Formats: sequence, C-alpha cells, structure tokens
Amino acid sequence: MPIIEIQSLEERGVEVFGSLTEAQLRNRLEPGRGVFVAESPKVIRVALDAGCEPLALLCERRHLTGDAADIVERCRDLPIYTGERELLARLTGYVLTRGVLCAMRRPAPRTAAEVCRGARRVVVIDAVTDTTNIGAIFRSAAALGIDAVLLTRQTCDPLNRRAVRVSMGSVFLVPWAWVDDAVADVRALGFATAAMALTDRSTTPDDPRLKAEPRLALIMGTEGDGLAPGVIAGTDYVVRIPMAHGVDSLNVAAAAAVMFWELRSR
Repeated sequence: MPIIEIQSLEERGVEVFGSLTEAQLRNRLEPGRGVFVAESPKVIRVALDAGCEPLALLCERRHLTGDAADIVERCRDLPIYTGERELLARLTGYVLTRGVLCAMRRPAPRTAAEVCRGARRVVVIDAVTDTTNIGAIFRSAAALGIDAVLLTRQTCDPLNRRAVRVSMGSVFLVPWAWVDDAVADVRALGFATAAMALTDRSTTPDDPRLKAEPRLALIMGTEGDGLAPGVIAGTDYVVRIPMAHGVDSLNVAAAAAVMFWELRSR
C-alpha cells in the first residue's frame, strides 16, 4: 500500500486535488484522459460500486484506519496521499469535511440514444449552471425514478466536485448524456416534451395527459431567466406548479423534485 506522506504543496502527484481547475480536470481536448474528484467516503463508495476507475486518494491520516479504511483497502495499489489536516486544507483550498478525496477517471461519454433506451421518464436540464442545483436534481431523479438525465451543452458538468457531492453520488446511479437541442433531440428519440414555465397555456403537474404519455421528457431551465421562448414554443406541453402567497416559482431543484414525484410510476 503506497502511503505517501505529503510534506509540501509541491509534492508531485497531488496537483489533481488542488492546483488543477475543473476545466483542466475535465480535459475537453482529450476526453479519454479526463479526471473528476469525488469527496466523502459515502460518495466514493457509490462511485466505486458503479464501476468508476480510481486513480489516487487524498486522505486525512486518521481516516486511513477509520471512516475510509475500506476505501483504502479497495485502492491499495494506488497512490494514497496523507498529511496534516492544515496542509491538506491549504492544498485543496478547503477543510476536508469528510476527510477523503478520490481522483477518478472520467467515464466514456454516452449518447442520448444509449441512456434513453427503454426510458419512460427523462429530464432535460437546459442551461442550468449552478452546481448545487445540478447535484440536487440528480439526487431527486435517482430517488424518484427518473430513468435518465439529459443536459444541454450550456449546463454545468455533473462530475463537477460540488455537483457530485451534493448529489450524494447519484450522478453515478442515473444514466446521463449531453444533447445539443433541448427539444429536437428528445423528440427524435420518441418523447413527448413538457416545459416547466409560466405561460398562459401552462397546465398543472397532475394533468392526466402528462401521466398518460408513454414517454415524456420534462424540460427545465434556470430559475433566473427560465427556458428560452423558442424552447417553450416547441414543446407539446407547458407546466407550472400552483403557488400560494404570491410566490411565482420554485428553485429549479425543488421544482424538479415536485414534478418527479408527480410523474413517478405508480
């Protein structure tokens, strides 16, 4: 077991945990060599169980034989870096709240056709850039039976460290893929489309027509600007959640959870 004691921030091999940006980790120019970082024992276990390939661990010393002992065992042939808590915090830029990070190889990209094969209910996330919202949507999707998640190119990366952490590893449980057009690409796969938006033609989440659709793609945008008018105009349905006290909308992650619950398989 190659336990490597970090003595300085210049230690070779630890740059993946500190100095590299998310864009550098993702390595758009060479996707096959991209890396992401999973944080906390629970999330790392979910990723490993889902078949993600670990590359290196960064672990507080006390967790080597504590909370992360089973992960250390599973990664015993990889570099395992450890050191003083303060030094690790300086390296990563934050205190390790759960004491362990794992650098992993990005899985090979999948196509929308692959992840939607046999799917009945999918969500399309259009231009949502908040990593917390992405993680929360994935967590609700996994919990409430959404078959796949599709993301437009303007949406933030689901394997961003914070998105992975907020999702509690659900990004490894629900298949996902990128799409170029929020409406046309899912229509081509045989889905009816429903946009979440405030319009005069909006129906409610319990509309029987939605539940009767054999294949339905729910399209959601950022709560700031919402979906583009062209996206809304191109969908089969528009849906809004009824509100009280003059509130006009929910955070996109909260709205997603409401819709996933309503559209779940009975």
